[in-house]
Amino acid sequence: MDLITALAVSIGLLGGVATYLFLSPFGYGLQIWAAFIAWASFYHAGGGTSGFTSSVLANLWGVLWGAITLIAITQTGYGSTLGLPLWAGICVAVGVALMILGAKISPFSAIPAQVYGFAATVAFTLLTNTAFALMRPDLSNPAIVIALSMVVGAVFGLVSQKLAGALTKS
Repeated sequence: MDLITALAVSIGLLGGVATYLFLSPFGYGLQIWAAFIAWASFYHAGGGTSGFTSSVLANLWGVLWGAITLIAITQTGYGSTLGLPLWAGICVAVGVALMILGAKISPFSAIPAQVYGFAATVAFTLLTNTAFALMRPDLSNPAIVIALSMVVGAVFGLVSQKLAGALTKS
């Protein structure tokens, strides 16, 4: 079987399994869309063990900076003093710049993967209006939900690559 067909079969099959698991009671509120972003990030980072490691660490770095930025925006009170649009703009400018500077540290060097983690965290937090929970050490914390979703998504990416490899050999 050629590689594209093998990837279609493996990603399609495992995408269905992942969707079932995430939407079932076993999913614990994890987000399938964030898992798919991390799955793509795994391939974007080159796949294999090094792509897995690079993607996961950079995704988590982005999740961290997304959470820090949202905490600064919502918990410091400067939004009411300076106006929310200005304060949010300042926080995002600083937060994203510091996040990208993390690419100087090898484990966080996959800048697109950082951005995927940051964007997924901010999107989920804003869409669920859960910035108040960003400091909680449980699954009510949107950053924890996105971090776990992305790690599981990267695992599915690695498994899908191995399955596609096996299918191309048959």
